[in-house]
Amino acid sequence: MDYPYNLHVQLKQQQLLQGLNELTLHHIDNNAAYRAMLEKSGSLQQSTRLQALPYLPVQLFKLMDLISVPQERIVKVLTSSGTTGQQVSKIYLDKETALQQSKALVEVMKPILGTQRIPMIILDTKSVLKDRRSFSARGAGILGFANFGRQHFYALNDDMSVDWEGLAQFISQHEGTQILLFGFTYMIWKHVYLEAKQKEISINFGDSLLIHGGGWKKLQDEAVDAATFKSELQRVLGIRQIHNYYGMVEQVGSIFVECKHGHLHTPNFADVIIRDPITFEVLPNGQQGLIQVLSLLPKSYPGHSLLTEDLGVIHGEDDCPCGWKGKYFSVEGRIPKAELRGCSDTYAFGQGGGKHE
Repeated sequence: MDYPYNLHVQLKQQQLLQGLNELTLHHIDNNAAYRAMLEKSGSLQQSTRLQALPYLPVQLFKLMDLISVPQERIVKVLTSSGTTGQQVSKIYLDKETALQQSKALVEVMKPILGTQRIPMIILDTKSVLKDRRSFSARGAGILGFANFGRQHFYALNDDMSVDWEGLAQFISQHEGTQILLFGFTYMIWKHVYLEAKQKEISINFGDSLLIHGGGWKKLQDEAVDAATFKSELQRVLGIRQIHNYYGMVEQVGSIFVECKHGHLHTPNFADVIIRDPITFEVLPNGQQGLIQVLSLLPKSYPGHSLLTEDLGVIHGEDDCPCGWKGKYFSVEGRIPKAELRGCSDTYAFGQGGGKHE
């Protein structure tokens, strides 16, 4: 059973619509700012189709503190990765939402990683985990994926140089056993791959499986696409299996993982819709537009229906050669100058982009 990729379109849409309508009501009842936005755009009524669900732009979480549970129930605050001086998204998690997100992550990865914890190399620095209550997107990602491994080895020193000696030791120690690798796409390329190539370091990760995500925009600026990333890491570092994932701090846990055919998949509890960047109309499969992400997980904050700044294409539904059900898609990059012009523009944009179907 390929849970959580086993629901056919009709049943999945039915379950999602019911759950997402319930979440919308919960956030209307418990979040005054959310209710005000939906009131202003005339979106308080229950939706009859997924495409008609009200959505917020991810930018809004950089400008407002959106919390749908009492403040004292917040156990963790996640922040998006941003350059110095840039505003970051703040996502407030209560115990229930944090637990739901952890469980969902385990289910999403099970078809790829199975249930056994294996030796794990984290291609990052341990110092990113300093504050256990307030996490960056990197810290949250590391902590979430660390659950899949054991005997964790952090491969980067605090100055972002690679501990090649420690790495070689760890690989030799676990020879004959599969090793799990986890890291962020751009950091792996910049700090591990390029350093290995420049210093002509001979290393082979052997029977290894890499899960990576995030930072594609910087790589695309350097003209590195997914195929190049994969082939170069296999050639220079000897990594055998590589799976990209797409996710964001605003919907931690609802990640979309790449199958063996290179497609990102939507699990049973999440979905994507592609919208025209100008009119916000829903686009058919095969056309590039803005990615809207839907998830049944966020209860402590209204992140269940979000319009991202990423461009993507849905390639099909329920018929990927890998056998997993659900929509499968690819991310094509970001809208140019994704920063919206200002607070008032974002607020208007948050009210459904002006219209709902």
